[in-house]
Amino acid sequence: MNNISAMDGLLAQMRTAAAAAGLSPAPSQPAQGDFSSVLKNALDGVAQSQANSVAMQKAFAMGDDKVSLSDTMIAVQKASISLQTAVQVRSKLVQAYNDIMNMQV
Repeated sequence: MNNISAMDGLLAQMRTAAAAAGLSPAPSQPAQGDFSSVLKNALDGVAQSQANSVAMQKAFAMGDDKVSLSDTMIAVQKASISLQTAVQVRSKLVQAYNDIMNMQV
């Protein structure tokens, strides 16, 4: 029973994070589409954040006047946080999969 409440809590957290990232209309409404498309969109967002961060770093290093140090540092931190979030979600999904596979039927 404890595993079910933990999974419900994890699901609520994932829905809240998805809503904050703009992936679903609201936390109470299920996301449209299948799981693989939602996961792909989330990973594409992480990749885009990383690419934006690298581009801003290169532009700042080349002396572009349009890119400030503070904007570059913010982009780097956003990319880092999005990657850390993706890794944590991956770990939770693997843990949930292992819990389900180890359940006795």
